[in-house]
Amino acid sequence: MRVICVDDERILMEDTVGMCLEVPGVTEARGFVSGKEALEWIQSNPVDIALLDIDMPGMNGLQLAERIKKVYPDTAIIFVTGYSEYAVDAFRLRASGYLLKPVTKEALAKDIAYVMSIKTEPKSRVHIKAFGSFDVFKDGQTVKFKIAKCKEMLAYLVDRQGGSVTRTEISAVIWEDRLYDRKQQKQLDVYIRALKDTLDEYGISEIFEMQRGSLRVVPERFTCDAYLFFSGDANAVNSYRGEYMSSYSWASITEGLMSEKQFLGKNSSK
Repeated sequence: MRVICVDDERILMEDTVGMCLEVPGVTEARGFVSGKEALEWIQSNPVDIALLDIDMPGMNGLQLAERIKKVYPDTAIIFVTGYSEYAVDAFRLRASGYLLKPVTKEALAKDIAYVMSIKTEPKSRVHIKAFGSFDVFKDGQTVKFKIAKCKEMLAYLVDRQGGSVTRTEISAVIWEDRLYDRKQQKQLDVYIRALKDTLDEYGISEIFEMQRGSLRVVPERFTCDAYLFFSGDANAVNSYRGEYMSSYSWASITEGLMSEKQFLGKNSSK
């Protein structure tokens, strides 16, 4: 993998480059003392990983990261800084790592190894975002639902993490206290068909299953930030900002569990 290191302090930059070259899997490491120099070089040299100091004169690391992503969207960004208050902005830019100075060889190797593992994994065609608002993406394209209730129905199934949900249960959740009579059953059938049609339209029907009247999603056939969070993925845990499927009141229970897990995790690391 090709790595670049950008730091206006030349000695620190050269030290970081040297450590990168000792990490297994790194085939090339280049150093730059300004964002302008780095951008000029990467125009004709694709970069796998960019190690960026945040606090630099002129173009800072956050601005540089945005410019790099426009050229090579798949470049992994690892911020290297002496200031922890930049963490929120760093993860807003979907940083793959965040290292505080002075950087140790062990910490650097760990973050680079993590990035390599992600890049070598087969990418799912479907990604579901549950942090904040709920959205579904197929190959980076937002899946648009013609009926809002169909989207909410899928959101609830995602919340159940692959568990089977009966028609009666999903009707009670989505339509709250409405009586599940014959009329409501027919209405639910219409929404289920509409959901299946939307998934078929985008070629992602494999994420949804119906068996003997029960509905479920198939977690193995998509990625989801919330699932990564519960699996302990560090990047997902750090990216969570306290909001989960914010449009749906029924999601507050899971949101509470996530906030508690994050709080306990932070305290256990102290």
